[in-house]
Amino acid sequence: MDRVVAYIDGYNLYYGLRDQGWKRFYWLNLQRLAEQFLKSNQVLIETKYFTTIVKYPDDKRRRQQVFLEALQTIPNLSIFYGHFLSDTITCRHCGHAYTTHHEKMTDVNISVELMKDAFQDRFDIAFLISADSDLVSPIRSIQQLFPNKIVTSIFPPGRFSSALKSISTRTLRMGHLELVKSLLPDQVIKNGIVLNRPASWR
Repeated sequence: MDRVVAYIDGYNLYYGLRDQGWKRFYWLNLQRLAEQFLKSNQVLIETKYFTTIVKYPDDKRRRQQVFLEALQTIPNLSIFYGHFLSDTITCRHCGHAYTTHHEKMTDVNISVELMKDAFQDRFDIAFLISADSDLVSPIRSIQQLFPNKIVTSIFPPGRFSSALKSISTRTLRMGHLELVKSLLPDQVIKNGIVLNRPASWR
């Protein structure tokens, strides 16, 4: 059996689902999602999920926290955290200043884990669920250093990268069917505590 490790770009997946208006698919068993793309001679040994903690608004933070706690009940699934970087932008016309936040470190964390796992020979095939072209470099390095390893890029709904398509060994698209088969149950039990799917995600 070919060993597979899945690397999931949380924000790339989230924005793909949001742009499609598919909020009910925010409540996903990410390990089961990766399993939808396995062939009969492949086995998923680990799923790595990369995200950043939302600090506000408070209702969004609470929904994300419930989801992360639900994910923590899934065996062989690890979560890696980035952070938000604040920027102050001043309007050139009116002088009004406002703060924006940019998610940072996800692509770096994915790159590090991809390269580390390749060097430690932890996979034969890497599933990269993302359409972030910043990930071209680690894929290219893996192909140069480990020509027998396969990197399959799986594009989230509404997402595509010609750069990733050109460098990946294979590319797949995530569709409605894979998402339907990967939903978590409406209630997940963690350490005796019931975690309910957020009402706005139904």
